[in-house]
Amino acid sequence: MTGLDAWLLSPALHDYLAILKGARNGLVYGIKVRFPHALIMAILFGRGDWKSRCTAIFRATKQHALNLAKFVSLYKAIMLLQRKANGGKERGADTFIAGLIGGYIVFGDRSAVNEQIVLYVVSRVIAAFLPRAGTPYSKTPLPNGETLARPVPPDARHFSIFAALSWGAVMWLFEHRPEGIQPGMFNSMTYLYRDSEVWKDLRTLLWHNT
Repeated sequence: MTGLDAWLLSPALHDYLAILKGARNGLVYGIKVRFPHALIMAILFGRGDWKSRCTAIFRATKQHALNLAKFVSLYKAIMLLQRKANGGKERGADTFIAGLIGGYIVFGDRSAVNEQIVLYVVSRVIAAFLPRAGTPYSKTPLPNGETLARPVPPDARHFSIFAALSWGAVMWLFEHRPEGIQPGMFNSMTYLYRDSEVWKDLRTLLWHNT
């Protein structure tokens, strides 16, 4: 092991290097998630020439990636500060406090990208309160004898009700209160449900939308 490797693996530096690694992972994940989404949205719904569309793709990808990098590093830093303030122990509310502060600082400014990320998180938070199905893989044994909790899918019956209510609500909103729907979803729903009502010839019926 080289001196650099020993330094990087030092327990005294672990928490600080984890903040750096978190920023790196947030940046990479943001690029992987946002770039293909922005590319598809630019192809389907983009306006203007391809130079302006590419600029929009770059800006959306950059904002998503940088915001995730900021949030992960800020969250880890606040968690570390709270542990140090509590004698090295983590309290139950520490994660909520760190997420609260990080979310306000990083995602508090309203933008199209931030709104999409926040709505994605909200939907997952709401879905997490659905009753879980009984599955054998809810706990995974670890080499040290401890167990790691694993995600468990929702109970099928409760999920059916959740899905029905979600789709019923969003279709009602699209028809009666479309101004309240997030722009990306509104564009998608317009393409699916309104544009499919209009065509001029065989080409616009089967090949091209308009």
